[in-house]
Amino acid sequence: MTRLRLAFMGTPEFAVPTLKALLAAGHLIGAVYTQPPRPAGRGYQPQPSPVQVFAEAHGLTVLVPASLRGDEAVQAEFSALGLDAVVVVAYGLMLPKRMLAAPRLGCLNVHASLLPRWRGAAPIQRAILAGDRRTGVSIMLMDEGLDTGPVVLARMVPITLKTTAEGLHDELARLGADLVLEALDGLAAGRLDPRPQPSEGVTYAPKLDRDEGRIEWAKPAATLERMVRALNPWPGVWFSHQGEAIKVLAAELAGRPAGAQPGTVLDERLTVACGEGALRLLKVQRAGRQALSAGEFLRGRPLAPGTMLG
Repeated sequence: MTRLRLAFMGTPEFAVPTLKALLAAGHLIGAVYTQPPRPAGRGYQPQPSPVQVFAEAHGLTVLVPASLRGDEAVQAEFSALGLDAVVVVAYGLMLPKRMLAAPRLGCLNVHASLLPRWRGAAPIQRAILAGDRRTGVSIMLMDEGLDTGPVVLARMVPITLKTTAEGLHDELARLGADLVLEALDGLAAGRLDPRPQPSEGVTYAPKLDRDEGRIEWAKPAATLERMVRALNPWPGVWFSHQGEAIKVLAAELAGRPAGAQPGTVLDERLTVACGEGALRLLKVQRAGRQALSAGEFLRGRPLAPGTMLG
């Protein structure tokens, strides 16, 4: 493997395995770019990103510009790094043309979908919500568009009826770390031929909104079950009952008797009628309480068959 001088750009936990793999492979990391610390936690104090925490623990130079476009000093500093390539993983800022053109081999983006499907911010969750049967990782040479550049390498991962966003996140993070090493080596050796993305099959994965997790029982049970797998741990899936929001952490599809209105509790196993079919709630959580199985929850707060949930 050719040892390259790189910059790394990333922010969330999803990006950390790739940075770790680049270091383990012996690549030289000239600088790590990440989003500035954001308020979080109980005290709402500024917290460094997972990438910043990892990079500083390994003695890497960390830069946290609030913006890249229009900041000539930041762009000049970047160009002066003398990079072979840049690796970008869920960084959160668009790179201007000057920065895209600076590295000798270009800027590689590790994207958690099979492009051009699910360009954008939340490809993992959107794939599960849509009922896709496969997804994967694409290594893309970046251009000025939103995930529109030519693809260097891609690998497929199946989505099963048990796949959760949390599990898929970890699987794709590991796969992306492996695949970008292969892409860097292939580009440096001139073995890879980037292919333009097709114009057909383009979809977008917008950022998740907190309100997307609210259950509407009139929707099909299959849709709600995918929501539970896709939207935990954030923004979470919840329903309202007597003014209280109750989170649903796990659920499965169940049969529904004819004539039951959506939102009706059907039995003592916390099965709820939906617009089509029914959803059996397996694990739930009240605000400020620990997560409980349906049985444990019902012992503390009975919901008799026939109860209508909001």
